[in-house]
Amino acid sequence: MPKFRVFATCHIGDAAENKLRERGYELEVYPGPEAPPKKLIVEKAASGIDGLITTLRDPIDAEVFEAGKGHLKVVAQIAVGFDNINRADANRYRIPFTHTADVLTEATAEFAFFMMGALARKMWPSELEVRENRWGSWHPFLPFLGDEVTGKTIAVIGTGRIGLAMIKKCVGFDMNILCYDPAYQNHQYIAKIQKLMDQRHQSGIQKEQTSIRYVEFEAALRAADYVSVHVPLLREGESDTPTYHLFNEKTLRTMKPTAYLINTSRGPVVSEQAIYRALKEKWIAGAALDVFEREPLPADSKLRDPEIADRLRLYNHFASAGKIPRLDADPDTGMAGRCAQGLIDVLEGSYGGDISKMPYVVNKEAFQASP
Repeated sequence: MPKFRVFATCHIGDAAENKLRERGYELEVYPGPEAPPKKLIVEKAASGIDGLITTLRDPIDAEVFEAGKGHLKVVAQIAVGFDNINRADANRYRIPFTHTADVLTEATAEFAFFMMGALARKMWPSELEVRENRWGSWHPFLPFLGDEVTGKTIAVIGTGRIGLAMIKKCVGFDMNILCYDPAYQNHQYIAKIQKLMDQRHQSGIQKEQTSIRYVEFEAALRAADYVSVHVPLLREGESDTPTYHLFNEKTLRTMKPTAYLINTSRGPVVSEQAIYRALKEKWIAGAALDVFEREPLPADSKLRDPEIADRLRLYNHFASAGKIPRLDADPDTGMAGRCAQGLIDVLEGSYGGDISKMPYVVNKEAFQASP
């Protein structure tokens, strides 16, 4: 087997890294935990590496591909998203890039649901009362009350893999579900969920009849008690249905003043200036954010304002961060394993060397045979 040189911009876990080394790969890993400067990535590409393992933090574009021209064969991304990789440049240089979809679906949806509950039931303010010794005595409605999740209406914005997994979890809490997706609607799945809701009601498992249906975006925002965001980041010119700042002053004002927003998709889908105003001026009841327009969240971000802390939960891009989905070396269960396998497929010519058939390659269009 040829000896391949690979540079990883961060550790992806001992198990997956050892898997590559056991196959004879010469693997260099940037120590981090911070991202390497782009200049270093360009230098590594120019040094003759065959593969590059990247994260969402790494800008991968023509400068990197040009530096690696003639020897760089694959970019393996340890993430489901690939906003940091210029797809047009990758295609122009005919460099396949891979991602790690599916294995983080349930973990991300689960975390989104937990974010919703923690926000609505005021779990963090409650814990602070205890930690800071401000809990004087039990009272039926002081110092605050939370909002229930059971029986409420949720708008699931984006019905891809993670959105559908979120829907599945909401069923168990007897929620009415409004769905919106600007690009694709899975009516077959929605029909199955409605059938399940009907069965639960008919059997007496849930008291009230619930429903699920696709609606227009504004209708979803107007009616929902909770809005959970699961769309990819698409900017103007990248799609007929861009999602950049999908949540802005206009759309946030469309939500009910008692509603909550949960975002585990991509930071720029929500305008931080708009969500700050929405919370400061109480257009909505609260928000929970796992992703931001700039990561890590800048020290001077308005989202750190103590005056909105009781209504805003902030997390560190943590939704998929379960031990198995992040680190398992099995490509069927772990992001690390899927990242390594995507790299192996390209470098070792799996699937007869046909890149367009490799399951983890994103930009298959650049390698499909002409009709």
